[in-house]
Amino acid sequence: MRAIWSGSVAFGLVNVPVRLYSATDSHDLPMHQVHDEDGGRIHYERRCERCGKVVPFAHIDKAYDDGTHQVVLDDEDLASLPVEHSREIEVVEFVPDEQVDPMRYERSYFLEPSEQSLKAYVLLRRTLETEERTAVVTVSLRQRTRLAALRVHGETLVLQTLLWDDELRRPEFEVLDRSVKVSSKELELASAVVSSMKSDFAPDDYSDEYEAQLKALVEAKLERGEAEPSPHAATEEEGGEVVDLMEALRRSVDKSRAKRTGGATSKEPTSTKATAAKSAAPKKKATTRKTAAPEDEPSEAAAESSSGSRRGREPRARHG
Repeated sequence: MRAIWSGSVAFGLVNVPVRLYSATDSHDLPMHQVHDEDGGRIHYERRCERCGKVVPFAHIDKAYDDGTHQVVLDDEDLASLPVEHSREIEVVEFVPDEQVDPMRYERSYFLEPSEQSLKAYVLLRRTLETEERTAVVTVSLRQRTRLAALRVHGETLVLQTLLWDDELRRPEFEVLDRSVKVSSKELELASAVVSSMKSDFAPDDYSDEYEAQLKALVEAKLERGEAEPSPHAATEEEGGEVVDLMEALRRSVDKSRAKRTGGATSKEPTSTKATAAKSAAPKKKATTRKTAAPEDEPSEAAAESSSGSRRGREPRARHG
């Protein structure tokens, strides 16, 4: 895992340095939309509904619209807002565990202690366990102050961001205001059903059947050959070009060394050795000014890497 934030937990005079890791992940199979005729990927454009033009991201502002008025906020307006860069998870209070409604939980993060803060980390964890309390904290994430709960999860401390009070909706169902009578016999039978199904929760006993069947469907299509080459993957031809280029660079370096020493390396093919020797022997004194045949011409990258001291002194002839 990769830490997304580092700072410290502060309560009273105690300071516990920690690192923050995302505690949840999605197992959904990544999908995208394609054209049914040719498999081309579908992209979305940021198009203005007034002028019909595609708008670059740099020219997009944010706006608030209440249905009657629209207020546009540009980058300068947003820059005037207070930005939080605090590296402290500040404990505001310790509350009973059951008082934090699970409805408020948003995102979960693991807190990892540093080697130096391990004892303070364990002390805080055990204190929360003993007191059966959850720490209500404030923390700055992504430049915004967020409300969060700090609680024990096994041997680890977990930070769970909380929804603000005005982000929770209140259920307003008029039907629930009606009085309903439940007989003692109905309650007894319902309790019997519950008793017959009592168990301990084991999350690993459950699986996402839809996702499992979706993956099986994809694998079956792959086995039947009902797949096309990905437009984002390197083709075989492209892979071959990379190998050929590396071999060409090696041969070019060998040729350059052979010309400087008046001979050829052992790795060079026989035909290439003969060509190099034949072209180098008659004009040994003019080697630095000789132009090789087009098929034996070293690449610029190889020449620069093997003879940097000669850069700028050897004019290269252009072959029309």
